[in-house]
Amino acid sequence: MKSMQKRFLLPFLFLLLIGLGFCGLILGSARFSFEEVRAALGSSGDPMIRLIVLQLRLPRVVGAMLAGCGLAVSGLLLQSATGNDLCSPNIIGVNSGAGLAVMVMLCLFPMAFAGLPLAAFAGALATTLLVLGISVSASGHQSRSTVLLAGVAVSSLFSAGISFLSQLFPDALASYSAFSVGGFSGVKPADLTLPSLIILGGVAVAWILAPQLNLLCLGDEIAASLGVRVKALRLISLILASALCAAVVTYAGLLGFVGLIVPHLARRLVGHDLRILVPVSALTGANLVVLSDLAGRTLFSPAELPAGIFLAMLGAPFFLLILYQRRGRYA
Repeated sequence: MKSMQKRFLLPFLFLLLIGLGFCGLILGSARFSFEEVRAALGSSGDPMIRLIVLQLRLPRVVGAMLAGCGLAVSGLLLQSATGNDLCSPNIIGVNSGAGLAVMVMLCLFPMAFAGLPLAAFAGALATTLLVLGISVSASGHQSRSTVLLAGVAVSSLFSAGISFLSQLFPDALASYSAFSVGGFSGVKPADLTLPSLIILGGVAVAWILAPQLNLLCLGDEIAASLGVRVKALRLISLILASALCAAVVTYAGLLGFVGLIVPHLARRLVGHDLRILVPVSALTGANLVVLSDLAGRTLFSPAELPAGIFLAMLGAPFFLLILYQRRGRYA
């Protein structure tokens, strides 16, 4: 029975994503019919409706899909590489590194908004390299615990740096606030070109690495005895996870909890085999973020709640639930 459920789960998640995507194109401040949207996606239809659907709503929906996909797989890779199922991109400092880079950019060049995506991407990757460097320097080798502890320390330091700069440059804080909340309002097709290549390529690489990551989850010694190059695999996984998160940050800002929530949901659905966990996590994450963005812009219409706030409202209680269920393990 479970094998049959797993067989139909991926098609179900894919069809659900298509359905939510169409809802995202139909619903909004101006609601269109299914036929109007279908015509707009083709070569016919009202020019104004085509403009709204193709230039405003479609990039937003696709951006949300890619963001959920990238962050979910990023979290799954981090949890597999560190052996800690509470690990996520914001825990090891990727989000704070991107945020600090953006804040510095806004302080030095207040009007250079076009450079913010590049600054966020560079900050996220630089933070990962810094965390890995600190981890190796502290323990003499690359270990699960030191990577996580170094990430927490760097994240705290960079968060303090953001607060410090916000006090010195209050004008930059206004621009940074929208970035820190996270959302898809104003996403343009050109914003998704490079991130989409990184995210889709990264998910494909993660799926290729899945068999070796399954062995890594058994423990470093067992994985090494089975021929896995543990240090190289962990390094590749951490850098790949950071690249996925950084690609999302460039256009969506700082979205939290997706990388934490989705891997747990996926494991409950299909178990711990990463060969199936990677695609299930990708589709589950895409559905979650699209649904969050859709709910944020329809439930409170005409006001709009950014997807990042909606995800935080879902993620914080979920995180506490995980801690409660595992209270014996962390006692």
